[in-house]
Order: sequence, then structure tokens, then C-alpha cells
Amino acid sequence: MDKLGKVGVVVIGRNEGKRLSLCLESMGQLECAKIYVDSCSVDDSVAIAESYKIDVIELDLDRPLSAARARNEGFKRLLELEPEVEFVQFIDGDCTLLENWLELASQALEKDSQRAAVIGHLFERNIEASSYNRLCALEWCSSPGDLTDFGAFGGISMIRVSVFKELEGFNSNVIAGEDSELGVRMGLSGYKVTKLDSPMATHDANILRFSQWWKRSVRAGHAIGQRAFINGESAHKDCIKERNSTLFWGLIIPLLIAVFFSLTQGYSLLLMGAYFYLCYRVVRFRLKQGDSLDDAWFYTKFLLLSKFANMVGLIKFYFNKLSERYEIIEYK
Repeated sequence: MDKLGKVGVVVIGRNEGKRLSLCLESMGQLECAKIYVDSCSVDDSVAIAESYKIDVIELDLDRPLSAARARNEGFKRLLELEPEVEFVQFIDGDCTLLENWLELASQALEKDSQRAAVIGHLFERNIEASSYNRLCALEWCSSPGDLTDFGAFGGISMIRVSVFKELEGFNSNVIAGEDSELGVRMGLSGYKVTKLDSPMATHDANILRFSQWWKRSVRAGHAIGQRAFINGESAHKDCIKERNSTLFWGLIIPLLIAVFFSLTQGYSLLLMGAYFYLCYRVVRFRLKQGDSLDDAWFYTKFLLLSKFANMVGLIKFYFNKLSERYEIIEYK
């Protein structure tokens, strides 16, 4: 088998339309196995995928939909069609693969048998479309190297097939942050996850309204709660810091202000000064990361607001945990 013959691609999507067409077109000339998994789209996504002559899986509603479930189903079909595939590239339908990425990523995995997965630089395609797209562009920025914080490990990644099988793939019950949760398990099993200093893909967030951004942030809060519950007591203490931060800024400070407002004749409002301190810390951190002052302040304003949306998502996780049923939180 040639180098790309060792690679298979699994694309997942739900109502991506034109973005899916761009995604499939970006890999149209690649001679490797490709699978598209559709999560009950009501647009023409399935017809688009079929027009590119690739294998299509349509999920049913017998079990809750999730990106994790879709990727697992795609991986299973990929191995049925190409059992000798060694590496699988996962990509979402709102992304496009960049030239040479598959070759660079597979070479990086071949060079180190302890390397379970690789990611690269992800670029937001339509930064000027909205403030929320601009925010996503800032979120994608992280330093190359072996990951210690698996929050940077996203769903657009190339994974070693043997490791994916060993760890039984993504946890289908994890409706958000399933990629980072898998990264934690890779680390706990002694494997490395690496961000290469190479362009990997473009992404189209297509978040044009505040309500979409808010739901996305609620979804992130759910992910924090679920990841902390699953791997919080492991050596990586996954998402414990993020969960505690969400509780402190999104719940405890507002409660203290409200409870003691009358008792202190309104002086409890002084506790809001803590949020100014948080902003100072975040701006300073982002500047050290290389952001301009304008970008650092822009990012910080949304991060502060996201604490309250994250808190809503954290509460939603606890309710879902009680019912033991997790359903996707859609924001597009």
C-alpha cells in the first residue's frame, strides 16, 4: 500500500449543505478510503455525499445522536471496507482538509509508535462574517508540541487505528468534548497526542447570532461537567479546574452578591470587582500567547460572559446524568 493507502477518512455531518460539498471537494483527488456519516440531516447532505461517490451511512434515532456515535460508526464501516488501514482522519462536514496534511500527519504517526494522534493548525474561513466566527478563530490558536491539556485536541484529527480500537473509540454518551475525553484516555494509557506545526484544515463556524454562541457555550459547560465526571479523578484530573472555575464565577459569586445584598446594604456588589480581576488575568495571558491588545480584550469579554452560559450547561449535565440520557445541544 502507498502512504495514503494507509489512511482512511471519516467525515461526519448534519445539515451542512454547501459546507459539506466544500469539505468533500477538498479531498476529492485523494486516493484513499472515505466514509460519510450523516446524523439525520433534513437538507440535501446525503445527496451531496452520494454525488461524490463515497460510502454513506445514515444514522437512525434508535439511539441519541452525537458526533462520537457518528465517528464510531464511520470507523467501523471504514475497517469493513479497508481492513488494512492504519490511520484514520476524522473531519467534520463544516471543514476542509488542506493540501499535504494527510501525508504529513501519517508520517508523524509512522515516526513514533507511541504517538496515538496528531492535529495541526485549524483556520476559521469566514472570520469577518461575525464576532462569533472571529472568536472561534482565536480559540483555535494553540502552540504545537505534545499536548498536556487535551482541551486542545479537537475532532479534526488523525488517529492511529490500533489505539482507537484498543480504547474502544469515542464515548458515545459524551455529547460534547468527546474528542478531548478520548485524548485524556490516550494520555492515561501512555500514548502521546501531538499538535504539528503544520496547516491542517479550515473551519466554518457559521455562528451569526448571539443565541447560537450562547447555546455553543452552554454545550461547552455540559462538556466540562461530563468530562470532569468521567476522568476528573484520574491522574489528569480532567476538567476539574474548568468545572471549579465555572462554579466559582458562574454561580458562587452571583449567589454571594444576591444573598448578602440586603445584609450589607448593597456592599456585596463590591464582589463584582473579582470579575475585573479575572479580566485582567485573562488579558495578560492572551497577550503572552501573542494576541494583540484588541484581540485579547475581545476574547476576554466573551470568556467572562461564557462563564454564565457554561454554568447553565453544567446544570444541564447534572440533570441529564440523573436521567442517564444525553442528547446533543445544537447551536446551528
